Amino acid sequence: MKTKVILIAVILTAFILTSYSQTNRQLAPTPPMGWNSWNKFGCNVSEKLIKEMADALVKSGMKDAGYQYIVIDDCWQTGRDKDGNIIPDAERFPSGMKALADYIHSKGLKFGIYSCAGSLTCQGRPGSRGYQFQDARQYAAWNVDYLKYDWCSDEGQNAKAAYKTMSDALAVCGRSIVFSICEWGEAKPWEWGNGIGNLWRTTADIRDCFDCQLDWGGLGVLQILDKQVGLESYAGPGHWNDPDMLEVGNGGMTTGEYKAHFSLWSLLAAPLMAGNDLRSMTPEIKEILTNKDVIAVNQDTLGLQGYKFIDFGDLEVWVKPLAGGEAAFCFLNRSNVPINLDYDWKKHGMYHESFSKTTFNIKTNEYDIIDLWTKKNLGKTSQNLKTTIAGHEVLMVRLKMEKNH
Repeated sequence: MKTKVILIAVILTAFILTSYSQTNRQLAPTPPMGWNSWNKFGCNVSEKLIKEMADALVKSGMKDAGYQYIVIDDCWQTGRDKDGNIIPDAERFPSGMKALADYIHSKGLKFGIYSCAGSLTCQGRPGSRGYQFQDARQYAAWNVDYLKYDWCSDEGQNAKAAYKTMSDALAVCGRSIVFSICEWGEAKPWEWGNGIGNLWRTTADIRDCFDCQLDWGGLGVLQILDKQVGLESYAGPGHWNDPDMLEVGNGGMTTGEYKAHFSLWSLLAAPLMAGNDLRSMTPEIKEILTNKDVIAVNQDTLGLQGYKFIDFGDLEVWVKPLAGGEAAFCFLNRSNVPINLDYDWKKHGMYHESFSKTTFNIKTNEYDIIDLWTKKNLGKTSQNLKTTIAGHEVLMVRLKMEKNH
């Protein structure tokens, strides 16, 4: 009898995990969009701040533009009680996490939280190692919708196994929770993350600079972009490459550089997680973060990641196939001086395998060229595209068939 009970339990667990794997793919059919506290506020998080960010996200029009998640990063937790339950900082979060989640949900948004695969988080708070199933049940009780799971204090663990354990815990916690693998790309999570998480970091942390690399591993926009080359085949609905959160609006780049940053992340089908102070955005920053035409490229239902098509040196051409037989292009000027563009559409055919999934054909069809920032029609693909691109900026266009206007 005991053997039968064990066998039934094993079969039931396998069924639940298989069902979760299928549901998991449905949790993020397009790249997640939202806001995370870390890039701007670091450890300075509180209930008051998070509520104000939720309010600002709605008021600014970001919710209407597609942003859903409000995610608290590190430093919300202080310890564990005698039963091992994770304890939020009572001084910073006096109403508790469930009440905060309820507030965020009342705004029509979703609630995200942070933990770590090690015994300690990156800021020395208690991690989830040894408590994965208990923590997952607690997150479900708090009505959490999104978990960012970091990789500090890993203590020699196997990354795939560590993230699989938390994935299994989420599978049986009783609530659907988007799982963000923040392993920094060290163990190539794109090769094993599909079926374990919904997105996985591909690099070290981003920094608020366009072209830089810090000694300890922080990377600028261009340095992170370079590391995305060749990863496009691993991304798709429910499983996305994550080149880290957005720095748009944090003050370290020019408006043109922020436009380039946002354009490139959108073309990469990257999660769009804003990281600025939403309460004090300038009109220019708000315009960048709420550009619905650029966001539409990111959220395109075909679910393909863009890729580097041509490398002319300082000038690069990045392309993303889109549903409906269309395509988006980013012409990137990596240099800090203007570049004159004279691009022959017919000369450069699309031969990447991703275009086999679409009806797009630059050789046989003629497309209108729509600038996604100025909203202007720049002409047709039967003629060369001629313009000047400022240093550290992009020209982002969508090629549309005339009947699709």
